Amino acid sequence: MALSKVYPTAAAALDGLVRDGMTIAVGGFGLCGIPEQLILALRDSGKTGLVAVSNNAGVDDWGLGLLLQTRQIRKMVSSYVGENAEFERQFMSGELELEFTPQGTLAERLRAGGAGIPAFYTPTGVGTVVAQGKPHEVFDGQTYVLERGIRADLSLVKAWRADEAGNLVYRRTARNFNPMIASAGRVTVAEVEEVVPIGSLDPENIHTPGIFVDRVVKTASVKRIEQRTTRPG
Repeated sequence: MALSKVYPTAAAALDGLVRDGMTIAVGGFGLCGIPEQLILALRDSGKTGLVAVSNNAGVDDWGLGLLLQTRQIRKMVSSYVGENAEFERQFMSGELELEFTPQGTLAERLRAGGAGIPAFYTPTGVGTVVAQGKPHEVFDGQTYVLERGIRADLSLVKAWRADEAGNLVYRRTARNFNPMIASAGRVTVAEVEEVVPIGSLDPENIHTPGIFVDRVVKTASVKRIEQRTTRPG
């Protein structure tokens, strides 16, 4: 019988995995599909000098923005940074390194890393600052830039449902970057809303196979809205 990968708390799920200076990939898009309780446990670990790979850095008081507040992140590898004033302040003052990556390129770098592909060529970014210093090649008359695949020391993802073997199902747009980040981690921890027995999930509907997932923790999800836009009724 397969051993359960389920841990009782977020802190327990990260126990023994986190160290100073490691590269951590974190799922989510804005505040949608972020592993919020694992991020809190990562903050509480006190580890510093982290390189965070994520589409964005949350907002000032939630998500990875919490780790910016505590100065635990040394460098961000991101595609969108526009919702976090503390991110802007640290970057403009030289306190935070930024590897700015086009969104599709970031997704493919993570997917490639998880697939064991060390690098690939893309036309995205050619002629801009994101291509400076990178090898270029011409294919069929078009110039491409070489981008490296990303392998993280640790990946933190958020899923809707998991079984005890770590097979994951994401819910709607909360899937976003999570599948690529799950496969790109040398070790992957998944935060989920529901854990079901092995065999309960339809194999055709599993988004991330359990082979990519090392630990699972069930948490109570916090549903926050990044930007609330309303109009008079």
